Amino acid sequence: MLEIRNLSAALTAGATALALGLSLAAAPAVAADKGYVGISMPTKSSARWITDGESMVEQFQAAGYETDLQYAEDDIANQLQQIETMMLKGVNVLVIGAIDGTTLSAALENAAASDIKVISYDRLIRDSGNVDYYATFDNFQVGVLQATSLVDGLQARFPDAGTWNIELFGGSPDDNNAYFFYDGAMSVLQPLIDDGKINVVSGQTGMEKVGTLRWDGAVAQARMDNLLSANYTDTQLHGVLSPYDGLSIGIISSVKGVGYGSGDLPMPIITGQDAEVQSVKAIIRGDQYSTVYKDTRELARVTVGMVQALLEGATPEINDTTTYDNGVKVVPSFLLKPVAVDATNWEEVLLGGGYYTPDQIQ
Repeated sequence: MLEIRNLSAALTAGATALALGLSLAAAPAVAADKGYVGISMPTKSSARWITDGESMVEQFQAAGYETDLQYAEDDIANQLQQIETMMLKGVNVLVIGAIDGTTLSAALENAAASDIKVISYDRLIRDSGNVDYYATFDNFQVGVLQATSLVDGLQARFPDAGTWNIELFGGSPDDNNAYFFYDGAMSVLQPLIDDGKINVVSGQTGMEKVGTLRWDGAVAQARMDNLLSANYTDTQLHGVLSPYDGLSIGIISSVKGVGYGSGDLPMPIITGQDAEVQSVKAIIRGDQYSTVYKDTRELARVTVGMVQALLEGATPEINDTTTYDNGVKVVPSFLLKPVAVDATNWEEVLLGGGYYTPDQIQ
């Protein structure tokens, strides 16, 4: 039996080695003049990630780089496999928009061992010293803009309310950005809560209570349904802090389902982020009050610049060396400026800036 087991083990090892050899042999030769860039995006379920991926491919290829763009569809194991495959193919740099920023440490150790540089894209990769740079927006400011817009809307739509009744939604707890959004928003809202001007009727505050796993709009809609039935049968909802357009759409469906936006019950002020087409249309209709626009073309431009610098032996341009501690190191970052968008400026910002065409918004 021992000999049989040894033979079986030898055959298994040989087959594994053969399979690995074949996979490496099958990896396509890279014909790029300047380098080969692996781009790992979290999902196609959000329009903004599709735009991010397409913008990067366009700009990288225009600059002379070969690209491999993959979407993991919010499956952590799938993203890990895609990243490992990119490394087998011989990429020089990995640009990663992580699904869960805490799950990539082992993969990035392999990248570092192969001298593959890593840029964390818009979502900070945590718990790894092998993240070279971070390209993102000023995420704390995103939250400030959302809360400021919420308060502006409350003042405009409900000037005589006395106390505004609101609910809070947070992003996915496995996304580092969600905490920056929430903290930025609460820097504006907490003083008003403390003064009694704003009342979170459910009492649910803090990311451990208001977070929405995977930024799932259906989860947000179900939670809003529960909040309304438990707290608002005899109380009017004036506003909802929503950190992302995909959540906002679910929240809108929930509040309209109990009569808001009809008769004498005006829509609550609902915020958002990413200026997705569906939410821009909701702003035009008056269902959503605002969103935060982040020009992913600019984020792609910054990322391409980082890659070019890294592959040419230069230092990438950064403007922040203190904010983004990933638990192992402070990751040098470039932060872009977000822009608040509402019914008063969406045409100027989104159409005037060429981000959308009029046909896309009709």
